[in-house]
Formats: sequence, structure tokens, C-alpha cells
Amino acid sequence: MKNNRNKVDILIVGAGPVGLFLANECARRGLQYRIVEERSSQSEYSKALAIFPRTLEIFDMAGIVNPFLDVANPVKSVAVVTRDITLARLRFEPEESPYGFVAMVPQNVTERLLVEELKHRGGMVEYNTAFFSATQQDGNVVVTLDHNGEVERITASFVVGCDGAHSKVRKTLNVPLEGGDYETPFMLADIETNDALPGDELQLCPSEFGPVAIFPMSATRRRIVATIEQPQGDAPNLELVQKILHERASREIEAHALHWSSYFRIHHRHAAKLRDARIFIAGDAAHIHSPFGGQGMNTGLHDVWNLIWKLDLHLQGYRSEELLNSYAEERIPVIKSVIQTTDLLTKAMGTSSVIAQALRDAAIPIVSRLAPFQHAFVERLSGLGIAYRSSPIIEGSGERYLDDSMRGGNGICGRFLLVTQGTEDPSITDAAKLICSEFDDLVEWKSSRADPPKNGVKLVRPDGYLAFSSRCDDGLAAMSSVRSILMRVAAQPQVATA
Repeated sequence: MKNNRNKVDILIVGAGPVGLFLANECARRGLQYRIVEERSSQSEYSKALAIFPRTLEIFDMAGIVNPFLDVANPVKSVAVVTRDITLARLRFEPEESPYGFVAMVPQNVTERLLVEELKHRGGMVEYNTAFFSATQQDGNVVVTLDHNGEVERITASFVVGCDGAHSKVRKTLNVPLEGGDYETPFMLADIETNDALPGDELQLCPSEFGPVAIFPMSATRRRIVATIEQPQGDAPNLELVQKILHERASREIEAHALHWSSYFRIHHRHAAKLRDARIFIAGDAAHIHSPFGGQGMNTGLHDVWNLIWKLDLHLQGYRSEELLNSYAEERIPVIKSVIQTTDLLTKAMGTSSVIAQALRDAAIPIVSRLAPFQHAFVERLSGLGIAYRSSPIIEGSGERYLDDSMRGGNGICGRFLLVTQGTEDPSITDAAKLICSEFDDLVEWKSSRADPPKNGVKLVRPDGYLAFSSRCDDGLAAMSSVRSILMRVAAQPQVATA
């Protein structure tokens, strides 16, 4: 859809992976949007690397997963390795997802693929264009942009700040990032190595010198993430990388060449709120944390996937404030959990306490063999365990839901999916038809046979999470709950029924 440059539905500030994915979703849904970026071009550096199974499912539902699968290096195990021994090796192949692996794709490639997809959909990034200010008035946001010194004012129904840790949009809202800092600096390095380590294994290396994570980009190219005591020079050199690996990693790995490296400092912080009326923040603008675990980009992508369908419905005329408020109410608990997990992982892997090291190294081999631990580890790292059970627009667990009808980019967009499985009860069928008639543009119905454990009534949100789920023997009561949820989303008043 061609954009009206002076009036848009959504203005996206920032063209990193999060902003680019949001732009693709705007294009797929036929929304009027603009995406502006202060830089002159996309990043040339790899930075974020891991794309986890739930993110791949989201890309699948959005219709963009195939280009990523074509270039990804799949990782199917995670090992905890010291200099001398392997403490644990966990398979990372979740059976409940069609994507039983972590896809390693450098961030610059991710950005290139998202830009290419956006072009295919008729969109473009406006580079050298900086967000300057925003004023909310009359149900819109008036934004001032600066394009190479030329000032432009546009009106947007919504603004989404995806402009990184130093977000101008967040600062405009006067929202601080709450949390703490890591005392030690970090380094990133992309290196050429020998092929002694498995090309499909992520390695976490605990050490008294500090933790190291080794992400395989291919059989002989790897990303090194490590804490360091003191930066040496403007960027880490090959000798420093070799020293760190020699001290902390498996004896088998050898660093032969350095492709790119950087020092950085990191925090474990998040914004106390993600919305101010019609302005939202997402990605690094809303949360920053340790790179151990590779969760940062994935969390940001999930932010905008959660947000876009809500903005879409609002723009279609479903003006529920409860729906818009649910973005922060759903995402902040997830963000806090990710920060806690990556913080715990970072501190446990790099503790300087001799006693804590001994306890850690003794406990990991035992705990890692336990099936519940293995399942919980994969669920948390993969993103498949994310659920919105405390959401105001959900009744029940709020867990993920995926079937083949939702994949490929055409199966789920701005409508709820009402699924009745394993029932031929005419009263349930009549209730489903009545709900679809009452909420014609908001919900579609699918009836199917299923195995007994899967039988029941489900209301699936446009982002592939369950708004409601019930057994078949609760059919009519379930339909009442489904209708109640849809009325909240549609901002219709509840009407008492006999």
C-alpha cells in the first residue's frame, strides 16, 4: 500500500531488526507506515546472532521464515565446558515445534533479509532521518523529523520507538531504564577457528577469569562473547581472543583469524512502562541485558509481534484501551524474566568465589541429567515457554498455539481463530456460528477432529497465543467465555444473558 507521507497509521523509529520486522508486519497488514533511521545505512556488523524456535515460528506466521532458514547455521545442542572437561551437554531439539534448533544468523544478514522482504512488499527505510520530537494531540501524534537538516512534521496515529538503548523516543516520554550495571566490560569477536568443535553446538564456558560463550556461525567461524578485566586498544585483537580462549575454553578450540571485534558495556535494565497514550517503545529501547543466552533481539522481535495486531485492530475501529494496555501488562513480566535468566547465567558462569565455582561445577553434571531441568532449560531458552497467563485479555494459561493453517504468512493476521475440536454437539456449533456472526470481522471459526487430549474449545489470538482454552464437556460455558473476551477486545459493553 502506498504511504501518505504526511499522515500515517504507524511511524516506526529505528531500522534495526525490531523496527524492520514491525515495518514488514505493517506492510503485510496493509497499514500506512513510515520507518525512519538516523544512520545512513544498515549495520555492517554481526552483533545479535541467535534466532530461537519461537521466533522462527513467529517469522513463519509472518511469512518471512524461509530466507532465514536458507542462510542459518542450525544449532542442536548446548554444552557447558571448562578448560578440561565437559560438565553437561543438553540436546536442543524441542519436539513440539517445527523448528527444533537455534538458527545462527548474523544481525547484519538478518537486517539485510528484512530490508529485502520490505522492498518486496513495496516498502523502504528512510535513512539519515532522525526523530526530533513528538507531541500528542487530538488522538494523534505530531512528530518532528530531521532529514539532513531539513525539518519535516508528520501526523501518526501511533509511534513505536525501536531506536535502541539510547532511544530518543523513550527519552521524549521521560521513561528511565530501571535496573543495574555490570561492573566488567564485555567483548564480542567473530573469529575463524579450527573444526575441532561441533558446528551445531553452542558452548558456555564457566571460569574464574570470567565467562565465555561460543556461538557457531559455521563449522569454522564462531562468535565469542566474554567478560574482560580491561579493554586493550580500540577493539579486541586476535592475541587477546586467543588468550581468553586459552584461559577459559576447551583446549580443542584454536583461533586462527579475527573478522570483527568490539568492546561494550552492558546493563540489566528495563523501562517501567512501554506506553504513553499513542507512543510505544520496544526492543533495546525498552530493555537491555547480558548477551549470554542470546535473548536480546528475540525479546524485541516478540515485543512488536505482541504489539502490532493490537494496533491493527485499533486502527480497524476496535478501540479497546484494555487491548492497548495489555502490551505492557503482557510483555513486562516476560522482559523481567529474561533479564533475571541472563543475569543469573552471567553471574553463575563467571563467579570469582572458589566455593561457588566448586559447587557450580559439581551441581551442573547432576542437575543437567534431570529430565525436568532439561525441559525447563529448552522451554525458557527457546521462547516456546512464553505465556501470558496474567493478561487482562486472557482467561487461562495464555500459552502458545500453532497449527499448519496459521503458517506461511496468510493464515493469521488481524483476526482471532475460534477452534472447536472433537465435538459434534449442535449447541456448540450453533454458539460458534452465532459468535462469528456477531464478531464477523474479528473472528473466524475452524472445526476439526482431534485426538482426545486435544479436544475442546480454543480461542487463538492473532499472535498465536491462547486467549482461552477449555475441554469439550465445558462447551457452552466455554463459548460464553470466548464471547466475553471478544467483547473486551472489541470494546463492547457486557450484556447480561439469561
